[in-house]
Amino acid sequence: MFSTSCHYGLQAMLYIAMHSSDDSNVELKVIAEDQNIPKHFLSKILQQLVKSDLLQSMKGPTGGFRLVKHPEDVRLIEIIEAIDGLGVFNKCGIGFKQCNDEKPCPIHDEYKKVRADVENLFKSKNLQDMVDDVNLGNSIITMNRGK
Repeated sequence: MFSTSCHYGLQAMLYIAMHSSDDSNVELKVIAEDQNIPKHFLSKILQQLVKSDLLQSMKGPTGGFRLVKHPEDVRLIEIIEAIDGLGVFNKCGIGFKQCNDEKPCPIHDEYKKVRADVENLFKSKNLQDMVDDVNLGNSIITMNRGK
């Protein structure tokens, strides 16, 4: 349903939410290595998130990225909108361009319900919810350096 860029953006935002603060940034290189995301590809994704006012980018020896808002104020749907756009929640489940309520594909009605459920999940969850789940040991975050 979502692009690889969107998946990486969600992962990077979670990582930044867990490792940055008002006076501490997270370096692109560290995110890329810990999350096993190609650095050049991740750089482009993070710049999209900066343009969408979800991240702040700083240059220099203490440079890197940090959230613009507190993690509880960043809904996951905002990240999806910044990278893939909200049109992903209207696409056909099997890829037909002409699929709609008047001319449905064979899975249209069922997939429409699934899309709505997924959209509601991303509207209701925020970054802090995910950070809390990881910190409580209920969820994982991929990190290559064994942190």
